[in-house]
Amino acid sequence: MTQLSERNVLVTGAASGIGLLLAERFAARGARTILWDVDAVALEAALARVAAAGGGPAAAYVCDLSDRQSIESTAARVVARHGRVDVLVNNAGIVNGKRLLELSDAEIERTFAVNTLALFRTVRAFLPGMLAAGEGHVVTIASAAGIAAAPRLADYSASKAAAIAFDEALRLELARDAAPVRTTIVCPFFVATGMFAGARTRFPRLLPILAPSVVAARIVDAIEADRARLVLPAFVKSTWLLRLLPVAWFDAAMGFFGITRSMDDFTGRGRTPRS
Repeated sequence: MTQLSERNVLVTGAASGIGLLLAERFAARGARTILWDVDAVALEAALARVAAAGGGPAAAYVCDLSDRQSIESTAARVVARHGRVDVLVNNAGIVNGKRLLELSDAEIERTFAVNTLALFRTVRAFLPGMLAAGEGHVVTIASAAGIAAAPRLADYSASKAAAIAFDEALRLELARDAAPVRTTIVCPFFVATGMFAGARTRFPRLLPILAPSVVAARIVDAIEADRARLVLPAFVKSTWLLRLLPVAWFDAAMGFFGITRSMDDFTGRGRTPRS
């Protein structure tokens, strides 16, 4: 099992939403929590909340995950001050919620920079320290939208599908090398953090809009238990079976379960969201 007490746990996108809830739970378990976010004001408030959660000390760093140099310089500061990172939680993400032809090039590029390219950059920064220490855990917060896409999520779904493939390749590389570093991929349905405000579900019992506290608790449990994959709710797993059907049947199933209309009333946070 992955031990969190007295371990350096870094969470990206930690100033709000799932990231903040995760950071609080890690702190309560005695971890030395390291918070990254692009929002300096929200990050300061988040640091106070995490410190109040008890456990080990917490630190915060402003970092723009869409910028390679910002990631590299911030990672270097973290290593210099705290030593290696034991658990890396790549949680930060953005969503635009626009139809394909409404998206600008800048919006598409930023989505992939934060949701996908940042994974490569943070893991390349901190994985060597884990390998040298003989232990570590890399957590990737992806999305059910990376398993089954939806209208108005072309950039988001593609970036999260890439995140799922990234985790899979990393897991297989580590296993082939018998490296003592664990990975966990997390694929939740819509979470009620405000990031997906206005998104809807046709069958709330099968595909509920998830409570943030429940999702955070399940993620921490999965990390501690070294689970390779966490999909929420479990019904999302049926997507892999549905993909065995002819494309027309699969598309009809997505329509029946309401996936193709789930983003029709999306509003988000009224600005570029952050998970």
